[in-house]
Amino acid sequence: MKFDLNEEQVDIRDMVRHFTEQEIAPHAAAWDEDYYFPREIYTKMGELGLMGMTTPEAYGGNLLSRLTGALVYEELAKGDMATAVGLSVHNMITGSLARYCDDEQRQRWVSRLATGKLLGAFSLSEAGAGSDAASLQCQAKRQTDRYILNGTKMWVTNGGEADLYLVMARTQAGRNAGGVSCFVVEKGTPGFSFGKSERKMGLHSSPTRELLFQDCSIPASNRIGDEGQGFKIAMASLDSGRINIGAIAIGVAQAAFEVARDYAGTRQQFGHPISTFQAIQFLLADMMMKIEAARLLVYEAAYKLDEGQDAIMYAAMAKCFATDAAMEITTNAVQVLGGAGYVRDYPVERYMRDVKVAQIFEGTNQIQRIVIARAISSNRG
Repeated sequence: MKFDLNEEQVDIRDMVRHFTEQEIAPHAAAWDEDYYFPREIYTKMGELGLMGMTTPEAYGGNLLSRLTGALVYEELAKGDMATAVGLSVHNMITGSLARYCDDEQRQRWVSRLATGKLLGAFSLSEAGAGSDAASLQCQAKRQTDRYILNGTKMWVTNGGEADLYLVMARTQAGRNAGGVSCFVVEKGTPGFSFGKSERKMGLHSSPTRELLFQDCSIPASNRIGDEGQGFKIAMASLDSGRINIGAIAIGVAQAAFEVARDYAGTRQQFGHPISTFQAIQFLLADMMMKIEAARLLVYEAAYKLDEGQDAIMYAAMAKCFATDAAMEITTNAVQVLGGAGYVRDYPVERYMRDVKVAQIFEGTNQIQRIVIARAISSNRG
């Protein structure tokens, strides 16, 4: 068993680290403050090949391993979690289309997504269908060579900014997973509009919008896969997405730890740096332990997915443990800084606000525990 990164992985990690330090980290606080979505950064990430990390070279991508992708997301999240999340969602869409589209559909969409000419978004959840995603009720009714969509979708990352939306809608009445199909809906399609922008605790520079469909007519050729295959496509997308979110949480936790560590070394109380006090030393030690443990879980899940092994339980464990750890670590980083951590002069309050949602999206951590428990009971562990 080897834990060293190969030369290519080190080069990619270092390239993304430099890009993040130069292009993202200096602006992240202002983007957060102004609720600004930095689309120009996505264009630059496209030039670096990061918009096509899950796409074969034949369609304009570079198809990195899941482990290498985890390195990318971790580095980006050190600078700005919102940007890392937006890129993760985009690559989740691009990879799903590359995998499930037919050749004509791939030619139409995948290469433009992989090169950053288009931005993608993923739409599964609804107001009444969150953890119970299979109960979604957005309708897609077949009319000869077209589908007519009616309904609403919620919590859509990149909503309003993305050019292309992967939408799960019901083609059979009921509340079962087998009645859900997958469609591509392009921005600007008549009958497709955007509802409210969510006012969120964190991730202010990552837009989250409601999607509205009112007699929205799309060609039948915009359906991905067969009718009834939509939920399978969505769940396959989420396995890799959970690994990405775990890596992103590690990046935020690492950034918070470094701020707390450096502050503790310079902050003087009672005539000594607070890093000499055992209470602070133990906080920092626990942070570091949990970061390393989370990183190993994420890397193992990514490795299993790369090797074609059953990674469902490992992706759930990685996402659950890493995001719970990151929430604890960012909270403790604020505590180390005390009053300074609670104001916006330091970034730890933003890290704490941002990372909370990582325990919620891509499947809540309560759902991850159900996934793990079911895997154990079926001897998949």
